[in-house]
Amino acid sequence: MSTQATVDRHAEYSKPRLFLLSVIALATAGMGFGIRGDIGGALQGHFFDPIDPANSARLIGEVVGILFLGFAFAIAIGSPLLDFFGMGRLLGVSSLCFTGGTLVVLFADQLKGGLPVYWVLWTGMLLTGIGQGLVETVINPLAATLYPDDKTHKLNVLHAWWPGGIIIGGLISFGMGKMEFGWQAKLSVVLLPALIYGAMILGTKFPPTERVAAGVSAGSMFKELGRPLFIILWLAMFLTAAAELAPGQWVDIALTRTVGMKGIILLIYVSGLMFVMRHFAGTLAHKLSPIGLLWVSCLLASIGLLLLSVANSPVTGLLAATVWGTGVCYMWPTMLASASERFPRGGALLIGLMGTAGTLSIKFVLPWMGGIFDSTKIKVAGGEEAFKALTGDKLNEVLGAAAQQSFRMVAILPAILLIVFGAIWLYDRARGGYKAERIDPSPAPACQ
Repeated sequence: MSTQATVDRHAEYSKPRLFLLSVIALATAGMGFGIRGDIGGALQGHFFDPIDPANSARLIGEVVGILFLGFAFAIAIGSPLLDFFGMGRLLGVSSLCFTGGTLVVLFADQLKGGLPVYWVLWTGMLLTGIGQGLVETVINPLAATLYPDDKTHKLNVLHAWWPGGIIIGGLISFGMGKMEFGWQAKLSVVLLPALIYGAMILGTKFPPTERVAAGVSAGSMFKELGRPLFIILWLAMFLTAAAELAPGQWVDIALTRTVGMKGIILLIYVSGLMFVMRHFAGTLAHKLSPIGLLWVSCLLASIGLLLLSVANSPVTGLLAATVWGTGVCYMWPTMLASASERFPRGGALLIGLMGTAGTLSIKFVLPWMGGIFDSTKIKVAGGEEAFKALTGDKLNEVLGAAAQQSFRMVAILPAILLIVFGAIWLYDRARGGYKAERIDPSPAPACQ
């Protein structure tokens, strides 16, 4: 298929508007992630420390983690139905979910009534996660459809706005904190971009997915699920996502005490690295191959997480964050691109299932990190009653040790993938190198 054919096929759609819409939607999700990373400690202190101080870290980990279950659910259900409902409709629903979920969390105290506040927060985070999942459900196959000859690069450029959103949200949240605004005011910032991209959807024409445009049947799409390499990539997505997203959502709770600076500053710094570096993914993927890039990413991510577990000053914190951020930078979009390039007949379903795997992993890893944090703090303190009696510097020392242990355990996850991606890399080289699979398009109706 020629480049000219690709351009002609999408001549009736506004690529710049569709890409901008995708950017704003993903940036909204990133802003929410960054703000939650900053207010995690405040949420824990406001809702759970007063009722269960010994298990409060696990509880906040469970509540925030449910967001990723909603994310996974939305992708798993939405992806196979994307061609039926249409990109525009699902993206509109995502805007409503972002708005509704945020409002539920903001007014959790007023809404709880006789219901435990845990379940009110659970509901709000679930709705927010569904909104975020529907964004991923739409924008990834949309980018793959609009740019079939340049998927790895375009998906990385698009996903640069995930850390871009984190930077925006993190800086706003940090600045509002300096002005002594509460967590409610910070979280409410997410409502504005959610409403903006929701309004932009009106009147925008969306193309059919690459699979539909090529005339590939739904049955053929589902057959791709059984291909062994896809199953391996799908399982690997659990670990790559955990190495990136779980530590990022944990920075305020875990790192603030150990490195002597607000954890959100580290998250903003890492997000800045990712925003810049993702624009160069195409060049690196061409030199190393997407799988080779993922192998290098896992090596750096594992080393970076180990360094974060021993960082004890602003300087060592920034150094460790640099290594970790460089490692996780390309993981999510390159995993999506690899699945789409190797299995284009799988369409939105396979890309969506990759996202489902990534978000499901966070649902389990965040509470796991919280559990490690809680068990370690109790052990180091000498028991639950001894921990409850701690104050001041001694309390910070115990919590710092717990934070270091939680990051040390997560470092194991990307290290496992060095074997997996190394084997695939060698297999590709033995077969003459990485080769993206192509399918030829055929005329297809517009998708609303």
